[in-house]
Amino acid sequence: MFVVVAVAIDLLVMKNQGAHRVSVREALNWSVLWISLSFVFCGLLWWHLDANAGREMANLKATEFLTGYLIEKSLSVDNIFVFLMIFTYFAVPAEYQKRALIIGVIGAIILRVIMILVGAWLIAKFHWILYLFGLFLLVTGIKMLIFADHKPDLEKNPVLRWMRGHLAITKEFHGERFTFMKDGVRWYTPLFMVLVFVGTKMLSLAWKPAPKAAR
Repeated sequence: MFVVVAVAIDLLVMKNQGAHRVSVREALNWSVLWISLSFVFCGLLWWHLDANAGREMANLKATEFLTGYLIEKSLSVDNIFVFLMIFTYFAVPAEYQKRALIIGVIGAIILRVIMILVGAWLIAKFHWILYLFGLFLLVTGIKMLIFADHKPDLEKNPVLRWMRGHLAITKEFHGERFTFMKDGVRWYTPLFMVLVFVGTKMLSLAWKPAPKAAR
């Protein structure tokens, strides 16, 4: 519920503000706000557990939450460089970046939830599938180790090549629109491709082995 409310606030503020360039001050204010709310949530969690499960359990769960939050916050720095690379490649105007970023992240969250639910169901039905998941993480870790210093080339990205081969894509941006109809044809703007890239990159980063990221 807390996450849903936070996303709803983001979407409401974005709608009211419209397309605009996000200043450093605005970004800093939003960061301070969300970090503060995270600590408020931790405090409420501690208070609830202290009253219902005891001080020891409250301290344990609050510490676990803070530890996980700080680790994820530090690892999310990787995402910033990924987003910058995507925005730079597609030459996205600064005033359109926030919309693509927020909606792309929301899409990635939805896909993650679906994958978690499907994965939990598969594990419950077929316990041996854990070995396949383990093999997948092992292969991913080896691949990241081998290509650690390899500079990504978006031009060769299979998702981008598929979109260019199957979708009618415009060369120019059309405001904040992702798609529109013209002469009976559905056209997609570069901002739509950015949206897809942000979503898929966020989804793929979720599978990144934590030890490698921590290094």
